[in-house]
Amino acid sequence: MIHLEKITEKNFIDAFGLKLAAGQERFVSHPIRSLAQAYVYREQCQPFGIYDEEVMVGYVMVIYDYDIPEYDLWHMMIDVSKQGRGYGRAALDQVLAYIRTKPFGASDRVTLTCNRENRRALRLYKSRGFVPTGAEDEEEIELSRTLP
Repeated sequence: MIHLEKITEKNFIDAFGLKLAAGQERFVSHPIRSLAQAYVYREQCQPFGIYDEEVMVGYVMVIYDYDIPEYDLWHMMIDVSKQGRGYGRAALDQVLAYIRTKPFGASDRVTLTCNRENRRALRLYKSRGFVPTGAEDEEEIELSRTLP
């Protein structure tokens, strides 16, 4: 069963072992960079390992932007050996359920950015109700949705 587990001192090394497919590093940062950001933003974010039973198959970070306010998804990735099995879809559903609990503050808005060439990820996000906002930065487009 797919579930999220908070990244702690017990599992952060597993996150470091996750690998992207060749060429995907231009789409998403490795968890090493993301965990450094999580430390800096520790009062407003939560990094998660994406697990299938006891095995970490991916990584994602939820961050709360107090200035807007909104929740943001950063650095979602599935290990190259586990891609194409529905883990991303299941993990995204788990992340949205977590955000619905409003762990950092009141907001129903969830935003993310995605490289416009990452068609697989764009399809996934759009299938879960994310729509382009019109904001773009270089090769990244912003997508957003409101949670019920």
